[in-house]
Amino acid sequence: MQILHLNVSPGGIPKRAVTEALLTPTGLAGDAHEHPQIHGGPDKAILLITSEGLEELRALGYDVYPGALGENFTTSGLDRRQIRVGNRYQAGRVVIEITRLRTPCSTLDVFNAPGLPPIQDAIDPEEPSRWGLSGFYARVVNDGLVRAGDRITLLDALA
Repeated sequence: MQILHLNVSPGGIPKRAVTEALLTPTGLAGDAHEHPQIHGGPDKAILLITSEGLEELRALGYDVYPGALGENFTTSGLDRRQIRVGNRYQAGRVVIEITRLRTPCSTLDVFNAPGLPPIQDAIDPEEPSRWGLSGFYARVVNDGLVRAGDRITLLDALA
């Protein structure tokens, strides 16, 4: 299990890959939000999406890639169906805690394609088979430098 990509942007999507970044209680250095009243803040400092989930969306016909959906951490090896609010993960020396499932918004409409349902429907977190496709917000428990390629491990899981 690892962080494949760290992604930042000056605001909006897509976010672009960086090799390393300082993770603070408000998120990755160099990252900003187009709508800070909705995104960001201590309980939404990081958005995590699995690369396997992105692959599922590509298989359905959506043109998504690491950073496209606005995630800061694109991971490999985490089972999105097992991620729960309260789970804590360590990557390098940083620790994050999952705070909520992301609710998809109309900003993602740029990924809609002819003949496919809107991407918001494809990643609807209310549908059990789609759990986690929209990603997970996390707060920062321990800040520090994080790098693409860092191993990410589950520290504490909800019982």
